[in-house]
Amino acid sequence: MPAVGGFDKGTGKAYPGNLTPYVTVTCVVAAMGGLIFGYDIGISGGVTSMAPFLKKFFPSVYRKEALDKSTNQYCKFDSETLTLFTSSLYLAALLSSLVAATVTRKFGRKLSMLFGGLLFCAGAIINGAAKAVWMLIVGRILLGFGIGFANQSVPLYLSEMAPYKYRGALNIGFQLSITIGILVANILNYFFAKIKGGWGWRLSLGGAVVPALIITVGSLVLPDTPNSMIERGQHEGAKTKLRRIRGVDDVEEEFNDLVVASEASKLVEHPWRNLLQRKYRPHLTMAILIPFFQQLTGINVIMFYAPVLFKTIGFADDASLMSAVITGGVNVLATIVSIYGVDKWGRRFLFLEGGTQMLICQVIVATCIGVKFGVDGEPGALPKWYAIVVVLFICVYVSGFAWSWGPLGWLVPSEIFPLEIRSAAQSVNVSVNMFFTFIIAQIFLNMLCHMKFGLFLFFAFFVVVMSFFIYFFLPETKGIPIEEMAEVWKSHWFWSRYVNDGSYSGVELVKENYPVKNV
Repeated sequence: MPAVGGFDKGTGKAYPGNLTPYVTVTCVVAAMGGLIFGYDIGISGGVTSMAPFLKKFFPSVYRKEALDKSTNQYCKFDSETLTLFTSSLYLAALLSSLVAATVTRKFGRKLSMLFGGLLFCAGAIINGAAKAVWMLIVGRILLGFGIGFANQSVPLYLSEMAPYKYRGALNIGFQLSITIGILVANILNYFFAKIKGGWGWRLSLGGAVVPALIITVGSLVLPDTPNSMIERGQHEGAKTKLRRIRGVDDVEEEFNDLVVASEASKLVEHPWRNLLQRKYRPHLTMAILIPFFQQLTGINVIMFYAPVLFKTIGFADDASLMSAVITGGVNVLATIVSIYGVDKWGRRFLFLEGGTQMLICQVIVATCIGVKFGVDGEPGALPKWYAIVVVLFICVYVSGFAWSWGPLGWLVPSEIFPLEIRSAAQSVNVSVNMFFTFIIAQIFLNMLCHMKFGLFLFFAFFVVVMSFFIYFFLPETKGIPIEEMAEVWKSHWFWSRYVNDGSYSGVELVKENYPVKNV
């Protein structure tokens, strides 16, 4: 029996193949689909801290901030309309990811990416030209539809395209693009906020057209994954594509396993209903709990509202945006660390180390803010060293997230699902992620107002819970071919009781009754 945490030595299979320039470039281009998500996260917080934007669309918040200097710092930005502007996107992304599952399964990953780019582009244009709050909300909903399609298809595309030995590093390219998008947005906000006339926010919101065009054009030039081609009956083309991707001629074993997985997926008439079967219990659990926990690390609170948060702890407008740029830079650098280490150290090590790091920092930040702001939110004069200490620990916290729950929250779910439920399960993953992003974004400012510095302790509690969950229930998936991942669950101390209960998986049924011959 494996150790408590579920370490597993893998299936023993080792498909031949190299990390070819072709597959590297392909994965880099596809991973840029993360730019639209990251850009939006970064832009939203910055724009909502710009006085001209607030004055035009959210005058009550502007008056509360600008005219009432005695207002409790914790409650300055508490506005349901303002949070609806930010969080409406994620509700739309949730709905579109459910549609995207069918598109991804029947028409391939590329078409979902194309839809994502086009919808995001339309939303960016409407937001940049907005004259009223309803235009902002409509634009945000279109952006959300775009993100739902992109987040559904890009992680799957990367996991299917990458050689299994490098799957972690190439898949994390998606998260790296998200962090780059956040950083670029923060830098643009910093400069656009200085534009005289107060219309810089239009450039910030309209600038989302650029990452939208990148994923749109990218989806048109990218090749389909062999998995997707086989799923749609293009066997010869898939075999040729697999040879080119792997850089070797001997792809028979991997190709045959892909065909077997595809035949198994065709036996499944209702993938959504299939998800509820006992043998898919570990997959469904991970599809729900990993994105749930990812949002409850508290990272989106930091990234959405970094400028607002820094302004709250005593930074001026420019300084607060600059501080957000600093945390964005840390986010990018730490994600690069994850790319280097994920296929060397494993997923579990990064999850557990990052969780410990975030926990310590959240307790320290809560203490710092609690000591200075107390429960009345009136800090008085804040010394420079104090603000620097808070920013420093927030940066250490961001780095812990950026090499653990950030990239792995997308990587692990995308690599563990068998083909017969992959699109549906990934849709559940994205939907849960977007639902809890929506909830957190909608209630964060209200929670900050009522829970005050205790909000950081609230998220710290969940970091403890999620770290225990990873330790006991997530097996190591490093270096295991994506179509052989079922073996990991069969040797796990807990999940083996669900997948070893005598029921055949779709793949096993096909292997027993329909032996695959070389095509």
